Amino acid sequence: MTTKFDQALIRNFAIIAHIDHGKSTLADRLIQRCGAIEDREMKEQLLDNMDIERERGITIKAQTVRLFYKAKNGTTYQLNLMDTPGHVDFAYEVSRSLAACEGSLLVVDASQGVEAQTLANVYQAIDNNHEIIPVLNKIDLPAADPDRVKRQIEDVIGLPADDAVLASAKSGIGIDDVLEALVTRLPPPKGVETEPLKALLVDSWYDPYLGVVILVRVKEGRLSKGSKIKMISTNASYQVDSVGYFAPKRVLCDSLGPGEVGFITASIKHVADCNVGDTITDEKRPALEPLPGFKPSVPVVFCGLFPADAAEFDQLKESLAKLRLNDASFVFETESSAALGFGFRCGFLGLLHLEIIQERLEREYNLDLVTTAPSVVYKVHMTDGSIVEMHNPADMPDPVKIDFIEEPWIQATILVPDEYLGPILTLCTERRGIQVDLTYAGSRAMAVYKLPLNEVVFDFYDRLKSVSRGYASFDYQLDSYQEGDLVKLSILVNNEAVDALSMIVHRSQAEHRGRALCERLKDLIPRQLFKIAIQAAIGGKVIARETVAAMRKDVLAKCYGGDISRKRKLLDKQKAGKKRMRQFGNVEIPQSAFLAALKLDNK
Repeated sequence: MTTKFDQALIRNFAIIAHIDHGKSTLADRLIQRCGAIEDREMKEQLLDNMDIERERGITIKAQTVRLFYKAKNGTTYQLNLMDTPGHVDFAYEVSRSLAACEGSLLVVDASQGVEAQTLANVYQAIDNNHEIIPVLNKIDLPAADPDRVKRQIEDVIGLPADDAVLASAKSGIGIDDVLEALVTRLPPPKGVETEPLKALLVDSWYDPYLGVVILVRVKEGRLSKGSKIKMISTNASYQVDSVGYFAPKRVLCDSLGPGEVGFITASIKHVADCNVGDTITDEKRPALEPLPGFKPSVPVVFCGLFPADAAEFDQLKESLAKLRLNDASFVFETESSAALGFGFRCGFLGLLHLEIIQERLEREYNLDLVTTAPSVVYKVHMTDGSIVEMHNPADMPDPVKIDFIEEPWIQATILVPDEYLGPILTLCTERRGIQVDLTYAGSRAMAVYKLPLNEVVFDFYDRLKSVSRGYASFDYQLDSYQEGDLVKLSILVNNEAVDALSMIVHRSQAEHRGRALCERLKDLIPRQLFKIAIQAAIGGKVIARETVAAMRKDVLAKCYGGDISRKRKLLDKQKAGKKRMRQFGNVEIPQSAFLAALKLDNK
């Protein structure tokens, strides 16, 4: 079937919002209203097609769908919708989706108002020169106050909100108004069909039957089935096997013109040939220069992933390569550990991102993994003037050769109702935070803090939610590197250092962290026939210790009555045996102990 469509009638838009403000539900209603899917096939959060997304109720992957809408003036428009994640850890997904669109629907909860992630996503949309349409969602809630939220949008974001669309995605109120606003207020895409082909590689994933499937946004020229294409960054050439779009099911077509979003397959076997943000062009008539692409994502949290069974190392390597294709925001490199064998050092955008990747590896690729404690990248300045980047606490150079260590700091924006401001400020101060700004928008406070990233990585977000009863919202970006009094906290079990549990901490927090970890490990390490000492140490100095008591075999069970010297002889024999055992005994630390190290309670 031919798919020539008048370019002036195409609208490409992303839906952006804070977590739980109703992006995916609004996408559902738009799909339903445009008749893209029959009512019997409709389900909640239709575009969240991963099990893990549906279970957690969050969007992880940005999804695209093409809709056809007949406007009030009788004209049929082609709408390319991108539903984006709201969580700060998936901001890279949002930035890629925005680069493929000309406009955004900014969804704001009419009762909650503007939140931290709303701000972060709006600024990304403005950076991409988007036309932004504010949509006030959930107006049918008893707590909804559209006038207050309109004022907030104008005060906090600086966008005019007089003509904001009032809607309720759940009840289906105002959906026609949203669609009319899309076709009347958003600009059509630019691009000339006769120019050499330029298509932006927005996303890619691995299909066991088709090989690599690529999601593209055509900027110039036409991308047709059977044509030879070339990836500009890798110089790899392929013949296009099929072209199509999601509506939301796969629909095959002959070609994609300028402004259209769709997918192609080209029997791509090598995962490395597909770089997100690359430009696809025609091999015979190539474009002279590539599209701007995306800024590469900067991982902020690092941890080691090791297979529980060493024989699964190759399977883990292959699985990471396939997952990297679908999620370009994490990086990995090989590393080895004395305790855990061969594995990978992986970089993520945050702790939730780490959790999701780990869970996807276990579910989608049937792997059993051990994860080490997360850490951030430190810059170690040596006495000879050189600078070493340290990803893993186990790689810390000899302290005698270190001049000073710099750690990454972030600038965090926290929006919170006034009554919870006190505990939030206390939490930030506990975590060595420095207040930059504190302003009010109505009854909500906006606190801007500079915080060391390694204090945020562990459980800052969970603690923030608990002290604010879930009302605080949090967003951050990397700020700079600053010198800190940092030390390596080592954990010794039975006098042997466990490198997977070592971490870099600020000297003032070392004793508290070490004690908490020793107490936690005491409950998790199974008892042996000999005593096990669990120690936290800085260099050669032990700062905390717990002892796992020995399991005791009753050697006196067979003695009833008789001389005390006979009993003493048996007990002394047992004592000597336990001493010998302690010298040669091997303590196996269960995986739950490694995971518990990540989730240290800061009580």
